[in-house]
Amino acid sequence: MKQAIYILFATILLVSCNDFQKALKSEDVAKKFTMADELYEAGKWSKSKRLLDQILPKYRGKPQAEKLTYMHANCSYEMGDYYIASYHFDKFTDIYPQSEKAEEAAFKSAKGYYFNSPVYSKEQKETVEAIEKLQLFVNQYPNSQYLSEANTLVRELDFKLEKKAFEIAKQYDLITDYKASVKSFNNFLLDFPGSSLREDALYYRLHAEYNLAILSIESLKEERINIALNYYEAFVKAFPNSEYNEEASEWKNKLNEELSTLKTKS
Repeated sequence: MKQAIYILFATILLVSCNDFQKALKSEDVAKKFTMADELYEAGKWSKSKRLLDQILPKYRGKPQAEKLTYMHANCSYEMGDYYIASYHFDKFTDIYPQSEKAEEAAFKSAKGYYFNSPVYSKEQKETVEAIEKLQLFVNQYPNSQYLSEANTLVRELDFKLEKKAFEIAKQYDLITDYKASVKSFNNFLLDFPGSSLREDALYYRLHAEYNLAILSIESLKEERINIALNYYEAFVKAFPNSEYNEEASEWKNKLNEELSTLKTKS
């Protein structure tokens, strides 16, 4: 019984492949259209796209062109070829702005950019582009059924930019370039005031300024100690119950001791 089923399945598969190859080589555009549509509905994106590549130019300006243009773009999307998919979806919305598929095409184009966004540790050009595309979609379709998902994607991409900026500032601290670290964390806090990383950013900024003050030459020490103490106050005010408070308090005491020593010398 199992063998019979296997043979039947293999036969169907062989016939299907033969039909596809015949359609691919055929000069019959209508036959290619029918086969491309059947393959598309069956989720055979690669095969459907190969046929669509052949026939799409033949239908330019005809009623079927809208459907075929969308199918062609969506095949690339379903295959994970997001650069190409976004390009073709953009063309679709330009040519058919009134189409019932225009909203979906615009969202999938923007989401294609999202999929091309790299991990936070890499260059974030594509991430910025994805945010811009998604925001453009939200502005264009404020009542879209995809609005919630689009906003979720934007938040995820925004966090990737936050994480990138945070890790750069933290890396300066790790390599003891405290001046660059303080500057980077100050920029981070200005650029991302509502970040979930704010507590860590304030803590590491304090850590960098503390070390900068302690290691400073005599002429710069008092000014930098006062800056560090101000950063301490800002940190404990913002996060009075932080897990870092005990360590931060130790730094504050050390800074006050250094400040008292300086004043005694003067």
